[in-house]
Amino acid sequence: MSKINLSKIDLNLLVTFEALMDTGSVTKAAEKVGRTQSAVSHALARLRDQVGDPLMVKVGSKMQPSPFALQMIKDVRPILRQIEQVVAPPRAFDPETSTRRFRVAVPAITALIAEVFARVNKEAPNVAVEWVGLGPHLYQAVADEEIDLALLGADTPLPEGLMEQVMPTLKRYTYMRKDHPAAENWNKQAWLDWPHVMVGLSNAARQTVEDKIKRDGLERRIGAHLPEFSGVAPLLARTNMLGTSAQLFMAQDVQTYGLIAKTPPIDLPDITFRFFWSARLSQDPGSKWLRSLVIGAYETIAERAQLASKT
Repeated sequence: MSKINLSKIDLNLLVTFEALMDTGSVTKAAEKVGRTQSAVSHALARLRDQVGDPLMVKVGSKMQPSPFALQMIKDVRPILRQIEQVVAPPRAFDPETSTRRFRVAVPAITALIAEVFARVNKEAPNVAVEWVGLGPHLYQAVADEEIDLALLGADTPLPEGLMEQVMPTLKRYTYMRKDHPAAENWNKQAWLDWPHVMVGLSNAARQTVEDKIKRDGLERRIGAHLPEFSGVAPLLARTNMLGTSAQLFMAQDVQTYGLIAKTPPIDLPDITFRFFWSARLSQDPGSKWLRSLVIGAYETIAERAQLASKT
C-alpha cells in the first residue's frame, strides 16, 4: 500500500471508524458520534479511499470488518485515547495533597512573605515555595518558566509570552525612626539633607524618584543601597537615614521597629506594580492557585497598610 498523506486525514474519520467497529451498524454509529447516517456513510467512503481497503462490508443486517480493519482498529484505539488525554482539560490541582514546588520572585516584603507562607501552610502543607531574588533578567526567566510568578513595576511594556495583572497604584511615604531629628522640622530641605536608603527594586520604584528630583534641579543624599526591602526598617531604626517607599513595603515593620511615616515634602509620582507570569502557564491549575494565593495575600497586606495609616 502506498504511503498515506497524513495532512489529508480527518481525525473524525478515525472516530467514526471506531464507532462503526464498536456497533457494526451505520445507524448506531451515527447515534454514538452524534452525526447523521449519511455523514457516517460518507466518512466510511472517504476512509476507504484513503486506506485502499473496504474496511467494513454489509453482511446480512450487520457490517462486518475486513482483516485490515481488524488490525487497523488495534492501532487506532490507543491513538484516539492518547489524543483524548492530550486535549482533555488540565487535571485539577489539589493543594492539600500536592507536593509541587513553586518559585516566586517578589520583593522581600516582610508582611507579605509571612502572609503568603501562612496561607500556603494552611492550604497546601506539602507544597514548597521558593522566594527568589528579582535578578537582572527576570522577564526572561519568567518567560522560560524558571520563575512561576514575579512582581515588578509596570513602567515598561510587557514582553511577549507573558501575562500580567496590574495592581492598584500606590502612594509613596517617607519613613524614619520616631525620634529622628527631622521629625519635628519636616520640610523639603530636611528630605534632601538627610541620607536616604535606596533599594534596588526596579526602575518604577527607583528611577522615577530620581528623575523627578533631577527635573526639579534637586539632589538628595544616598546613604545606603540595599538589595531588598526587608533590610530597610532595621536600618532606619538604628540610624538617621530616611526611606521613601509605598506603605505596602513597610507594612508591619513600622510598628515592629518604631518608625513613623511622613508625606514627602516633594511631589513624587505614585507607583504601579504588576504581577506577571508565563502565558503558557496561564491555565495551569497549579499556577492559577499560586497566583490567586500570592496576589490575594498582596491585596490583604495592601489593605491592612492603608487602614493602619488612617489610625
